[in-house]
Amino acid sequence: MLTVGDRFPRFDVEAVVGLEPGEEFSRVTNETHAGKWLVFFLWPMDFTFVCPTEIAEFGRRCAEFAGRGAQVLGGSTDTHFVHLAWRRSHPALKDLGFPMLADTKRELSQALGVLDRKVGVPLRATFIVNPEGFIRHASANDLAVGRSVDEVLRTLDALQTGGLCPASWKRGEPTLQPA
Repeated sequence: MLTVGDRFPRFDVEAVVGLEPGEEFSRVTNETHAGKWLVFFLWPMDFTFVCPTEIAEFGRRCAEFAGRGAQVLGGSTDTHFVHLAWRRSHPALKDLGFPMLADTKRELSQALGVLDRKVGVPLRATFIVNPEGFIRHASANDLAVGRSVDEVLRTLDALQTGGLCPASWKRGEPTLQPA
């Protein structure tokens, strides 16, 4: 799995960006959100049980990420057509504020090193990427365990201070000053 300090891989994938007829799909690449922090998360597969809880929570919190100059990007190895069908059928996914990327060829998941060896689907991986394209945070959860969007926001806040942040640090609190 790629980790802190590695350059985030180049990607060019189809994504679901909305539900309006004729405006559902768009290509998303490394350049689409150039100059922004990226919060990139993967889920194992659509039409499952834990995944929509995470996806919906990232969707509800999109404005908080945007307020920090960050763009949320989520995806799996399902096709953009499957993503669209899921968004249309699942009430909690209808109003997402971020693209659902379709890593159908598994190129991005493989480059990130997050494909589960037994099942062949992405782990619940999360990457925070700085505006220069370098990974500043990387984590992966077991397929059965959802991640905490609060913790992703807290980590983004801490990274954006440029300082030393102690355990359980929260936005607005002082950072540590080396003696």
